[in-house]
Amino acid sequence: MEQTGAIANIGRVDEILEKYTMNATRLVPILQEIQHVYNYLPEDVMSYVAAKLNIPASTVYGVATFYAHFTLSPKGKYIIKICDGTACHVKKSENITNALRSHLGLTDKKHTTDDNLFTLELVACIGACGLAPVLLINEAVHGRMTPESTVDAVKEIQEKEAAGA
Repeated sequence: MEQTGAIANIGRVDEILEKYTMNATRLVPILQEIQHVYNYLPEDVMSYVAAKLNIPASTVYGVATFYAHFTLSPKGKYIIKICDGTACHVKKSENITNALRSHLGLTDKKHTTDDNLFTLELVACIGACGLAPVLLINEAVHGRMTPESTVDAVKEIQEKEAAGA
């Protein structure tokens, strides 16, 4: 049987587990490295880790859901965080969100594009109120954005990705 999806990289998971000498007390760094491999924590991989570490799957799941750093669903290569704090909200950050959702084919329930290139997240505050409305694309701050300038920034990324950059 050919392995696909998350299980396809199970050898890498084994390497991570061996690196931490199969020590369940090292679960957080183990999960951090696994998330780096998959860009999220697949359910079947968490079950595999639990079995290999001889701990309940609920323990692995509990750690994965307790820490905000972990995600249980795939995220895109580019994480776009739109600030919806007071200053940004007043300056119509919702229009930016709507424009991006429309451009990327996303909804309030679907946050990642089908090609796993973009994930859209709304955040309470980025801490750059003077630049409102503001967003982050990965770690790059973009201030005084409009729906048009935001879509243009995403189009530029899409063009670079299509060109193989």
